[in-house]
Amino acid sequence: MSTAKKRMESFQYDSESFYDEMFDKIGGIRPHYQSIYSQFAKMSPGNQAARQQALQQRMIEEGITFTLYQSDQSEPLERTIPFDYIPRAIAANEWEQVDLGLRQRVQALNAFLHDIYHNQNIVKDGLIPRRLIVSNTYYRPEMVSLDVPGGVYVTASGIDLIRDEHGDFYVLEDNLRSPSGFSYLFKGRTLMRELFHDLYLSNAVVDIERSLNAFLSSLRSIAPNGKKDPVIALLSPGAYNSAYFEHTFLAQQMGIYLVEGRDLLYKDHKIYMRSLNGLQQVDVIYRRVDDDFLDPLAFNPNSLLGVPGLMNAYRAGNVAIANAPGTGVADDKAIYAYVPDMIRYYLHEEPILNNVPTYLLHRKEDREYVLEHLRELVVKETSLSGGYGMLIGPSASDQELVAFSNAIRENPSRYIAQKTMKLSTAPIMHNGIMTPRHIDLRGFVLKGSEMHVIPGGLTRVALVEGSLVVNSSQGGGVKDTWVLKQQE
Repeated sequence: MSTAKKRMESFQYDSESFYDEMFDKIGGIRPHYQSIYSQFAKMSPGNQAARQQALQQRMIEEGITFTLYQSDQSEPLERTIPFDYIPRAIAANEWEQVDLGLRQRVQALNAFLHDIYHNQNIVKDGLIPRRLIVSNTYYRPEMVSLDVPGGVYVTASGIDLIRDEHGDFYVLEDNLRSPSGFSYLFKGRTLMRELFHDLYLSNAVVDIERSLNAFLSSLRSIAPNGKKDPVIALLSPGAYNSAYFEHTFLAQQMGIYLVEGRDLLYKDHKIYMRSLNGLQQVDVIYRRVDDDFLDPLAFNPNSLLGVPGLMNAYRAGNVAIANAPGTGVADDKAIYAYVPDMIRYYLHEEPILNNVPTYLLHRKEDREYVLEHLRELVVKETSLSGGYGMLIGPSASDQELVAFSNAIRENPSRYIAQKTMKLSTAPIMHNGIMTPRHIDLRGFVLKGSEMHVIPGGLTRVALVEGSLVVNSSQGGGVKDTWVLKQQE
């Protein structure tokens, strides 16, 4: 038995069933993890416990929180985001392909959004059924024929990736409306660099600091009429939103205004912000408010979160909204199945990153197969995210299987099904012992006049042993993700 295998067993670690980020199938340590592993092997339990305590204290002091809503609780639970201090490492050559694949995908999705709100050529050419678009929950007729600033529909996207048992990356889903997790990525890096500085300095980690500047540059670049010094505001639903920490963090770090709907007003086809010096025109709104609540005059008339008249100012070309209203049609889980076709259609390229094999239940043959193999598959509601509306067949109860089977028969277009992927694992520190947990990776792409992919993105962790659900809203945690520079 190898020395590495003996050391791994001392950590009560098994990497034989899934692809593990740190250990190979025979227990050896992957080359790009050698330094990380050796550093942790040298840390005493007391040293690790002290650093973990310091990490937790810093998160409490800085208010790095996420609000968790649970059906069995009358009040929402605000908690610090669970953060595991063993970083997830990605080799430079692997990340290069992921980076290229993310850029390609977002470019095609942006082209798709422009197309469906203009000529709908992809529909006319028979690649996507028209009803999947016009009946989509997130399709906005108000956006038809509207030219968005800079032609950019998706300024900030979060593309969720997984690895299968062979170590190959797949796209699990696209998040194009208002993806979250930026703050955990940046704050996680800061905490690791400060509290595990010896570990950080002993590895050649690609820096992410310039990514905040890239985010700000993307927002600036979509300002109407090419305004050189635009006023930018982050529109938040307010302090009770689950991601409010992120809203305050991003506004502070980018030096933009943090506002709520009541802070803005519509006048003369423009949007103004109330300030101590009177009204100040706003040029760009980075919204973290869903479409339905953006403008009560255009969408939900009962909304108190948005700005009455915002869409009039938008149509007049006097304000940019990031991400553009109506982008959700492209991250619908049924539309997801067509993204490889979009890449071929708009870019004339083969997809660099593959989709997870997906069954569209409005197709009779797909539906019949899924109903017969429900125990083997994952079923998702097409319009939901965050781990909600899901059935994980292998771990579902008989009652859950029956309920989903009935729901599929009643409204098949509402669901898709996917092959149950063997998500890769990475070690977390649990009660002082290194133990595997399933992970995914949210890759963040920022698009303005240029495109920027944040190196590494955010690794999300299913903290419950054996669980495949990594979403923070479902109790998951996060890791710092290190892209390691190519060694000379």
